[in-house]
Amino acid sequence: MLGLLRMGLPVLRAAAGPQLQARSSQHDALAHGRLLLSQLFQPLNLQVGGVAGCEGQAAELSCRSHRLMLQGGLIHPASPGCYHLLPPAVRSMEKLIRLIDGAMRNIGGQKVNMPSLSSAELWRASGRWEQMGPELFRLADRHSKEYCLGPTHEEAVTELVAAHGNLSYRQLPLRLYQVTRKFRDEPKPRSGLLRSREFYMKDMYTFDVSEEAARHTYELVCRAYRSLFKRLGLHCVQVQAATGTIGGTASHEFQLPADIGEDRLVLCPAGHFAANVEMVDGEQTACPTCGEKLTQSRGIEVGHTFYLGTKYSSVHSAVFYTPENKLQLAEMGCYGLGVTRILAASIEVLSTEDSIRWPSLIAPYQVCFIPPKKGSKEEQGAVLLEQLYDDVAEALPCLVGDMVLDDRTQMTIGKRLKDANKLGYPYVVIAGRRACEDPPVFEVWDQSSGTVLYLTKEGVIELLSKVQLP
Repeated sequence: MLGLLRMGLPVLRAAAGPQLQARSSQHDALAHGRLLLSQLFQPLNLQVGGVAGCEGQAAELSCRSHRLMLQGGLIHPASPGCYHLLPPAVRSMEKLIRLIDGAMRNIGGQKVNMPSLSSAELWRASGRWEQMGPELFRLADRHSKEYCLGPTHEEAVTELVAAHGNLSYRQLPLRLYQVTRKFRDEPKPRSGLLRSREFYMKDMYTFDVSEEAARHTYELVCRAYRSLFKRLGLHCVQVQAATGTIGGTASHEFQLPADIGEDRLVLCPAGHFAANVEMVDGEQTACPTCGEKLTQSRGIEVGHTFYLGTKYSSVHSAVFYTPENKLQLAEMGCYGLGVTRILAASIEVLSTEDSIRWPSLIAPYQVCFIPPKKGSKEEQGAVLLEQLYDDVAEALPCLVGDMVLDDRTQMTIGKRLKDANKLGYPYVVIAGRRACEDPPVFEVWDQSSGTVLYLTKEGVIELLSKVQLP
């Protein structure tokens, strides 16, 4: 009887049709911990030239990152200037935040989390309640007490530090930062995550004992920013900039050169001078250092630094005790990185018109495995590819969760490879004709170099062992 039951199971499974077989296949994959593309919440719209949700045809055609992120199931519009970040985008953002956390820890940063709601009293004390104008989201609670949704947190963090009145010079420098949602009532939100009303930002606020110490901190943070963008493989230019509504006496923007950028930059070809055009006299055409003719380009601002001096510490009495036991105002700086803007800007500057290219460190997934089409001559290679997936996961546990198995086996390998190319996986592993050789040989597409390799299991594992993760 047991023998009959064992024999009958495949027959019953086949008789139940493809639906049960598909469920069984998914169950097997889950049992082995495999991540199936069909199970991911990533609504793809790769075959459509235009995507519902773009703010008009002009934006759709002019903003590559917005179009690609919509088509690739990374974001979905919620309301003007606001977007749902879907699982792949969240994975990418979390990787970027890990890199940022490491960079901030390396310079003594301590992570905090401040409320998004900020009291109007704080902003009135600094003068920015009126100065910010309509860009500030304002609201009142049931007791008619006024608040704003913070676009930045200079007032809040200064009040926080000032609340500890026994701060000693021995506790400085103090470098506090957070990565949180920020809000700005943009009059015309556009270009997807490049100009939105709700966004993620890393903002650091520093407190030092003197101007000299504060300027040292300023250079330290700027150096950390340059190093971060270098790790991401992004060409970023540090330019002199206006202090705007945040204030202070010195400011720099970190710009990714791009035609879609809203900022106009003037640059010395030899790298001696760089500024936002608003900082340059209209008659200045030569580098003040070497005399070379200045060139102009456009850029996407992805970071901004400010030396604040005592602008906020004097308002909120953020003081510390000196070695002589006297009270003295702390010298401050603030430093922002647009987290969601970096995601979009990196896609904008690295991608082709129809294919996403990520900084490899923050790609949502590192590897896509493509088995043969169901019913094809190479179908037996599917089991070998699944075994390869499991072997890689065992040999390189750091990649577990970063590997996707494209189980849409009703589609050809070529069609799925085209989709994988559009989604920007750094590596694509295919079980083609040579997977049935002894030993099996797999086709590996390396997107960073544009090369195709033919490797055994050991070769694939060796190649993927070099993948860097944040």
